Amino acid sequence: MHDRVSVVYDSQMNVLFIAAAASLATFIGGSFALRFRDKLHLILGFSAGAVAGVALFDLLPEAIDLGVKFHSPETVAMYVAIGLFGYFILDRLILLHTHEEDDEVNVHRGFFGAFTLSAHSFLDGIAVGVGFQASAVIGVVVALAVLTHDFSDGINTVNLVLRNGGSWQNAFKWLLVDAIAPLFGAASTLFFHISESSIGLVLAVFVGSFLYLSASDLIPESHHRHPRALTTLMTLLGASVIYIVVHLV
Repeated sequence: MHDRVSVVYDSQMNVLFIAAAASLATFIGGSFALRFRDKLHLILGFSAGAVAGVALFDLLPEAIDLGVKFHSPETVAMYVAIGLFGYFILDRLILLHTHEEDDEVNVHRGFFGAFTLSAHSFLDGIAVGVGFQASAVIGVVVALAVLTHDFSDGINTVNLVLRNGGSWQNAFKWLLVDAIAPLFGAASTLFFHISESSIGLVLAVFVGSFLYLSASDLIPESHHRHPRALTTLMTLLGASVIYIVVHLV
């Protein structure tokens, strides 16, 4: 009995330790973006590729792998569409309830984008906790995948706020929210067990929302009034880095 309690305790400590590491990676990434604000268009180009890369090379395969165990491929695809068009509708609603010439339009969009990334980071923490509920090996694999893209999550959170007219103070506040989200997500799994089938569909929703975020917000802004060749290369670099990292893990 004592040995079993010890194993459970060690597993819980591993979950919280890895979640804390994910929080640190997110904070470092966001701090990097704040430090080099004068090169924001290049960082935005990288972020556009990184967001799309996370969706296509990391989240989508996981959503398919987990989802098709319990649902048809069509159902998984539908949830991707829900994420994309759902984000689109919310984005349009924000514009409809504000004036086009008002800077608050972009500020609201930036905050909503940062909130979405923070929610994703919260799910990252849940994924780590659920992985360790299955086995230590699965937990470590999931944790490595989370750590690899949390750095870019921090960059993307800061960029979305600054790109949409938010102040660096607001960007820093959202960075703190995004950084602490994995820790809360992981801690929450100490109190409940989440359905594996639900995780797959939730990931599919984030695939759609991230694709919309990259295509409608980050890519257009990264090319605005800046040399397109360099920003294009940065976008391709961002996607390539995520692809390489995911496959190395």
